[in-house]
Amino acid sequence: MADKRVRKSGNERREEIKESILNIVFSEGMHKLSTRYLAQKVGVSEGALFRHYPSKKAMIEDIISDVNVEMVSRLKNIAEEAKSPQLRLDEYITFTLNYLYHKKGITLLLFTEASYQNDEGLKHTMDDIYKSQKQYFTKIVLDGITEGIWDDTIDVENLARLYMGIPVTLNIEMILNTENFDHDSFCNQMKTIILKVLSKR
Repeated sequence: MADKRVRKSGNERREEIKESILNIVFSEGMHKLSTRYLAQKVGVSEGALFRHYPSKKAMIEDIISDVNVEMVSRLKNIAEEAKSPQLRLDEYITFTLNYLYHKKGITLLLFTEASYQNDEGLKHTMDDIYKSQKQYFTKIVLDGITEGIWDDTIDVENLARLYMGIPVTLNIEMILNTENFDHDSFCNQMKTIILKVLSKR
């Protein structure tokens, strides 16, 4: 009998590999992320993995490239849109948290690799991603302050640092409350906190 399995394209297989990496990191931890185990999860041989990527590092670099294209570029666009600061801030926070929620494991993967592999190139890339998010968030806040919407005594730099801690909190909440985590409620609570800080006294 002929094998009726549909052969996946290279792009489809690479997306499957990257998705499996994030699932393993989020559900089982970085220590489980061997190429042998990854191949089992994807349902291919270990050799087949290396036909799509020359190394595990190349797989992670491709995921980082996705973050720059899918998230960082989108956040830049939101920050520069011709909308009110309130609408941009809401959209900015919502998009960030939705992206990280649907890409479970991305924050853990990037910070763990950068910290424990002592990869200077990856650290530099992570620094660029971090600084870009802070920069775009800061732009929205400063636009609102300039327009007289928000409190001009706010320390914007420290508020941006506070905001950048939200993705870490999101990951902790998702890991500790896997079954009961309410993403929409979490997102709304974070927006409420930021708006309370920005409100004029």
